[in-house]
Amino acid sequence: MAGCLFALLSFSQSGSVNKTAEFDHSTVFVRDLQKSADFYEKVLGLERIAEPFKDGRHVWFRIGAHDQLHVVSGATEAMPHDVNVHLAFRVASFGDFVSHLDQLSIKYRKSIRDAAKGTSVRPDGVHQLYFQDPDGYWIEVNDDKF
Repeated sequence: MAGCLFALLSFSQSGSVNKTAEFDHSTVFVRDLQKSADFYEKVLGLERIAEPFKDGRHVWFRIGAHDQLHVVSGATEAMPHDVNVHLAFRVASFGDFVSHLDQLSIKYRKSIRDAAKGTSVRPDGVHQLYFQDPDGYWIEVNDDKF
């Protein structure tokens, strides 16, 4: 019994069991790679980064210090996407971003539950809105200050 306890303690102290997974990337599968890449650059201001495939089917963007968005071509038809499944980005100036969307004629909605045009304020005071990319993937933009 003492040997089993020692082995158990040794294993748990090694640190390999309690490691937490970290977010790496998210992927959107698109019909028109250039149109989608232009959208993410122009609308969200994302920075393109090198991708290893070099096959003309991938565009990668930096979306945080170590996180990425992978845009991959090959979809043959538009698929319906539920607004509850979305990518969320935060911006420093929510008002400026709303003006940017208006200038680009991007349609947006108040919230997950309210499809009316506009913005909303969550119970924690964060302003938010939702819109779709060219393939119908939902995107939330907010001004969370965490």
